[in-house]
Amino acid sequence: MEKEQIYERLNKVFRDVFDDEDIVVTDTTTSDDIEDWDSLEHINLIVEVEHEFGIKFNMNEVTTMKNVGDMVNIIQSRISN
Repeated sequence: MEKEQIYERLNKVFRDVFDDEDIVVTDTTTSDDIEDWDSLEHINLIVEVEHEFGIKFNMNEVTTMKNVGDMVNIIQSRISN
């Protein structure tokens, strides 16, 4: 799956989780860029992303993600295998 397709699906997930239709995520988007992205919402976000893509992140992946670009790279590597 191309990164563009992943971003389209991620934008939908982010908009649903944060209840904000104006969110557009990029490689550099972090929790600092989205007002309601706290630790609880981070868990909800991870669960919804896993559900959307049919994958499970391992704890190391979750703790090392620094931005949405890292998340996209992990998703792309998982669904390409």
